[in-house]
Amino acid sequence: MEPRTDDLRIGKSQPLISPAVLADELPLPDGSAQFVQQARQTIERILSGADPRVLVIVGPCSVHDPAALMDFARRLKAGSDGLTDAIYPVLRVYFEKPRTIVGWKGLINDPDLDGSFHINKGLHLARQALLDVAELGLPAATEFLDTTLGQYYAELVSFGAIGARTVESQVHRELASGLSMPVGFKNATSGAINVAIDAIRSAGHPHWFPSLTKEGMPAILQSTGNPHSYLILRGGGDTGPNYGPEFIGQAKAALLEQSLAPSIIVDCSHGNSRKDPARQAEVIASLSEQIAAGEQSIRGVMMESHLVAGNQPVVDGKAEVYGQSITDACLAFDDTLPLLEQLAATVRASNAA
Repeated sequence: MEPRTDDLRIGKSQPLISPAVLADELPLPDGSAQFVQQARQTIERILSGADPRVLVIVGPCSVHDPAALMDFARRLKAGSDGLTDAIYPVLRVYFEKPRTIVGWKGLINDPDLDGSFHINKGLHLARQALLDVAELGLPAATEFLDTTLGQYYAELVSFGAIGARTVESQVHRELASGLSMPVGFKNATSGAINVAIDAIRSAGHPHWFPSLTKEGMPAILQSTGNPHSYLILRGGGDTGPNYGPEFIGQAKAALLEQSLAPSIIVDCSHGNSRKDPARQAEVIASLSEQIAAGEQSIRGVMMESHLVAGNQPVVDGKAEVYGQSITDACLAFDDTLPLLEQLAATVRASNAA
């Protein structure tokens, strides 16, 4: 008897719904498609410097409760309506959570929060959440972690991000080269920005890479290259926070050295807040001072915020506190809105000057 050599460590397999079937069950209305297209164009104009506003990507660290996400979205929409002459709000809608070792991997992977991994259910919930956000009139931003799952919902996303743990991944750079929206690359977890700049350059070129068709068949896709890729500064273990004037200046010089647009997005959380969500206020204050002083390369910010401050553990598949993060601690929305108003006032005054 010949020895078995394949799938020795695979315990089970389950059928995966195809992107086309999911899109048929949860179709994208024409009005929402037009809204997403316009949002992408607006973000491209802001990040290229053609639109003088600042992009603001704000929302929960990760989505575990779509109902709470929509509550947050409605409050963000209402609270920022009077600020859109200076800032362009985009809702952070992150369905996948990269883990350093192990842990809950996000709504798509484990929507029931109990290790049951009902991925088809998670895909339905994720697509429906994006449909609801688009109908509300907010653009959505997400991180692309799994290189195939984007086929299920990417047409609803206005801004994509490649995280600090995957910025050096060749397959994620290839994926970004074929995405239909602007993409931001975070600096490495160490704080090094060179790998993100290399990723921007790589994503601008055409690539061939394996993926899925909309019908769910394995295929080799050819991208044409993404000309709208940008640097995200998120701090790092070696550099510490990297949002200060000296770091902004270094990043701008490094981009120009590679003939790239000096366009920078600053993540106020993660390494820049030293994992303390309240310190995001310090980051916004510094960025506001730099913008007021004439710094034009700061074209976007990212913030982690939810209805309730902090975070909580999941016990027996349940999150006890409604509207509180189950991953990274977040700033409460009531403490976030004044920061958006502060940033908008600075941008408004800077543009007037």
